[in-house]
Amino acid sequence: MPFSGKYDRHSEAGLYRCAACGNPLFSSDTKYDSHCGWPAFWGALDEKKVRLHEDRSLGMARTEVTCAKCGGHLGHVFGDGPRPTGKRFCINSESLEFVKKG
Repeated sequence: MPFSGKYDRHSEAGLYRCAACGNPLFSSDTKYDSHCGWPAFWGALDEKKVRLHEDRSLGMARTEVTCAKCGGHLGHVFGDGPRPTGKRFCINSESLEFVKKG
């Protein structure tokens, strides 16, 4: 459910990894509060860390984000994010594991 995930309002410095396989996916440096109820990032650590797929489920046209290493579902990406990318990666807290910097 939106606004219920443990990383929605999380603001510590560190890395967000895939909860299934440990693949490092996102940095706290790219996380921002999009007010959508999900942890939001304007970019992945590396474009090769995630895969994007067309998702036409639920009668919508969206872009699904999956882990490039294990294929696990992470969330969706939208084109209404902030600079410098203009992307809003809305990622489910359940698909992430946080590792504090240092």
